[in-house]
Amino acid sequence: MNSPSLPGAAGLTVALVAGEASGDQLGAGLIRELRRQLPGVRCVGIAGPAMQAAGCEAWWEADELAVMGLFEIVRDLPRLLRLRRALIARLLEARPAVFIGIDAPDFNLGVEKTVRAAGITTVHYVSPSVWAWREGRIRTIRKAVDRMLCVLPFEEAFYARHGVEARFVGHPLADELAPGGDAAAARRELGLPPEGPVLAILPGSRRGEIERMGGPFAETVAWLAARLPALTCVIPVARPALMAPLRAALAAAGVDPGRCLLLEGQARRALVAADAALVTSGTATLESALLGCPLVAAYRASPLSLALVRGLRLIRIRHFALPNLLTPTPVVPEFLQAEVTAARLGPTLESLLTDPAARATQQEEFGKLHGLLRCDASRSAAEAVASLLSPGSRAPNEP
Repeated sequence: MNSPSLPGAAGLTVALVAGEASGDQLGAGLIRELRRQLPGVRCVGIAGPAMQAAGCEAWWEADELAVMGLFEIVRDLPRLLRLRRALIARLLEARPAVFIGIDAPDFNLGVEKTVRAAGITTVHYVSPSVWAWREGRIRTIRKAVDRMLCVLPFEEAFYARHGVEARFVGHPLADELAPGGDAAAARRELGLPPEGPVLAILPGSRRGEIERMGGPFAETVAWLAARLPALTCVIPVARPALMAPLRAALAAAGVDPGRCLLLEGQARRALVAADAALVTSGTATLESALLGCPLVAAYRASPLSLALVRGLRLIRIRHFALPNLLTPTPVVPEFLQAEVTAARLGPTLESLLTDPAARATQQEEFGKLHGLLRCDASRSAAEAVASLLSPGSRAPNEP
């Protein structure tokens, strides 16, 4: 299919804002496609190294928005508010043809609402999980966004019901990942045994998640090791600071240190090498599915967070593992809160590790899911942006 081309693109400026590394990668793919479809377009904004390499002029570095943890957010809030005011002032002066906020909704939606009220067309790339919790945010989105670019197929219909123009563009992870990787090669590269069951454990990227999940995950390893003597576990760790609490949890559960390989990063390689995975809820559940690795999903929220969410009735979905939201029937076993124990996780994982038919059931659905999400997201997103730039094309959302 030929991509649209817009006459006069050399006079267009597109502004983009991304914070996290994942947003920087999304922005880079979008910028490359915009420059291909709209030759001569100028891209500016808050950009990381990938977006800058793709041709974006950085007004500020993306690291300015990369804040993690409650304490850091509170500490940096005055600086972030100053940055947002400065960005809005520069946007109102530059008057770009379109402003694209990439993820980071707490920062970007406020910018989008202000500049849209001033007549600048706005796009938000990657919907917040407003369909899952805090649905009241849709009122802000309706005022802030001319077009929402969705990476999950059911989101388009959700926004249509709420009067927000949206396009499903596909999921970038499905373009990037493919099932059926070379497990033997991945095992060699990681130094894992060529034979015997391998379990990947993805315990989360935040210290609080490690504190809540590390203990029961380690006890699950001990439970499995007693039944599967040849079992090897590979545990990718998001940050070096999380190594120590994980090692402590494994030691407390009596797990032989030689049975578990802790890695800094390399989660995808670990999933390719593994027969099955135990994954803390999040995007990692979708990564595992797209790589074709059967999995069990688990999550424990803090008691305070759980009480708040239940008390305010903020959550509106029955399943928390992303693959289960995208398949006709749930295929990933889920364990939540008090269910996250070795006695519950162990038997389910043992079945996946020892029964090829159980693995094949998940993998068949994961293959269909991959086909559903693989739509060349960068190209589709650029087309959705470009179609807004022709005269009279502003989406009809109520400002």
